[in-house]
Amino acid sequence: MQQPPLLPEETLARVERLARFDGLGVLILSSFFAVMSALAHDIPFVIVGLLGAGAGAVELHGVALLKRYEPRGMNWIVGSQPFLLVVILGYCVLRLAHYEVPAVPDRLREMVTLGAQQWNLSVDEYFRMVNRLTAQIVAGVACLYQGGMTFYYWRRKAAVQQALAEP
Repeated sequence: MQQPPLLPEETLARVERLARFDGLGVLILSSFFAVMSALAHDIPFVIVGLLGAGAGAVELHGVALLKRYEPRGMNWIVGSQPFLLVVILGYCVLRLAHYEVPAVPDRLREMVTLGAQQWNLSVDEYFRMVNRLTAQIVAGVACLYQGGMTFYYWRRKAAVQQALAEP
């Protein structure tokens, strides 16, 4: 049995709740990574972290506008998702371009060597492959998630605007 569509007020409440949760999570996580990168003196990744935090702040700004019954808040919320996607893809490109072989602790050296041998790779090639695969997975998941969030918010713009127009 098909459910009736949600009332515009309920759609507005759900959009505000999700955008607040998502924006706050992005802001906190990106800020954390920016600070960790700053401690490591890794300036390009500090910039990526700050841009990610900015994307979270943009989404939270959209929520604040909706709370003040300003329909343009949806534009900020929708726009934050492609912006964050670009930041994440930039992170992946940086991760690929600025790759360094990590230091392997002595207790893990044998395990890493065995893993590399299973793939017929040197330890350096093995770490490069893992780095490339990780960047590809992060980029793919980001495209799906941020694309889905953009679509979710975009599809609810009319209902949110209707809810904001009602007294």
